[in-house]
Amino acid sequence: MCGRYAASRGPEDLAGIFEIEQREPEEALAPDYNVAPTKEVYAVLDRPVKDADSPRPVRQLRRLKWGLVPSWAKTPEGGARMINARAETVHEKPSYRRAFTSRRCIIPADGYYEWVTGSAERDLEVEGRRKRPRKQPYFVAPADGSVFAMAGLYEFWRDRTLPDEHPLAWWVTCSVITTEAETTPLSAAPAEGPHALADIHPRMPLMLTPDRWDSWLDPVGTDPDALRDLLAPPPAGLLRAYPVSTAVSNVRNNGPELLKELDGPEEGTLF
Repeated sequence: MCGRYAASRGPEDLAGIFEIEQREPEEALAPDYNVAPTKEVYAVLDRPVKDADSPRPVRQLRRLKWGLVPSWAKTPEGGARMINARAETVHEKPSYRRAFTSRRCIIPADGYYEWVTGSAERDLEVEGRRKRPRKQPYFVAPADGSVFAMAGLYEFWRDRTLPDEHPLAWWVTCSVITTEAETTPLSAAPAEGPHALADIHPRMPLMLTPDRWDSWLDPVGTDPDALRDLLAPPPAGLLRAYPVSTAVSNVRNNGPELLKELDGPEEGTLF
C-alpha cells in the first residue's frame, strides 16, 4: 500500500522533470519528508485551462488533498480512507472508475515508507507478551535517485454548504494507485532484512516509468482496456529499500533526517 511518503522536490525541479507548462507560485509547498493522508500534495495533470483561448490540455502542477472524495459523495469524510486504489479493480470500482477514464495524474515522490514487523517482535506477540509489536520502517525509492512517479487519480467535489464564490467551495482530491509488490530481488538488497519488496508488504505504489507519463496523463485517452495496459508494473530492479528510523512512525516528525539510511534494523525490530 502507500500510507506515507516523502516529497522534497520543489516546483522548479518538478517543472523541469515533467515539462510543466503552468503552475501557481503562491501554491508552492515546503519539502515534506513525512507526507500523510489528508495533507496537500503536488500532482501533475494534463487539463484544459479555464477561460483559455485554446481547449488543448495543459500540463499543470497542482496542489491536491490526499484522500479521494468522489464527486457524488454527500460529505468528504470518507476521503481519508480512500488514499489508495487497487490497479486490478480501479476500472470497475464506483469510487474510481470515472476518474480512471478521465482524471489521471502523477503524484511525484522521493519514495515511500513501509513498515515490517520484525521476527522477534512477532514471536513476542504470539506469546502474548506484547500486544502491539514494534515495526521497522523501510524507505523504498528509485535506485538511481530519480523521481518516484506514482500513478494517481484526482476528483472534484463540490461543498454544497458554501456559496460558489467561496475559496473552499471546490475540493480537488487524489488517490495513489497500488499494485502487487515485486518479488524479485531488490537493487542493492541489504544483507540483513528483506530481499524483495514483497517481504516488506504485499502491495506497493504503481511507479510509472517516463515512457508512460504522456499516455497516462492524456485526458483524451478514455478506453479502459487501453488504460489498463498502462497499469503493468515497471521493470524489476529499479527500486531499493533500506531501514530508517522509527521516528517516521510519528507523523509530527518531519525533516531530511527521516531519510537517513541505517546500518540495519533498529534494536527490537529485527526482521
